Amino acid sequence: MDDAFKTDLIAYRLERAKECLEDMGDDLRSDRLHSAANRFYYGVFNAMRVLLAKDNENFSKHSGVISHFRGKYIKTGMIDKKFSDLIRDAESLRNDCDYSDFYVPEKEELEKQFVLA
Repeated sequence: MDDAFKTDLIAYRLERAKECLEDMGDDLRSDRLHSAANRFYYGVFNAMRVLLAKDNENFSKHSGVISHFRGKYIKTGMIDKKFSDLIRDAESLRNDCDYSDFYVPEKEELEKQFVLA
């Protein structure tokens, strides 16, 4: 990947991450909790992809992004372990909201995650 494309890709992914987290805040203020959980996950996911782009890494599956990110950045100590919990919580909330009928996330939990994100 050439340097100009890489720079553009990093900027794009970072902007997407910020946008998702801004949307999460809007959704929380409007009590759209399922949407807030979704935006939380994608904000975290896109932030992980920023670092992967810096290293010329790309994966076609979410599980590949998460696994590689944890192995390369968290297990090596480059990024604090607390972010592994943030990733786990984001993924779990999104899955529960998307696939569990009648699941309603707790607003207080989402607000705490918003601050961390």
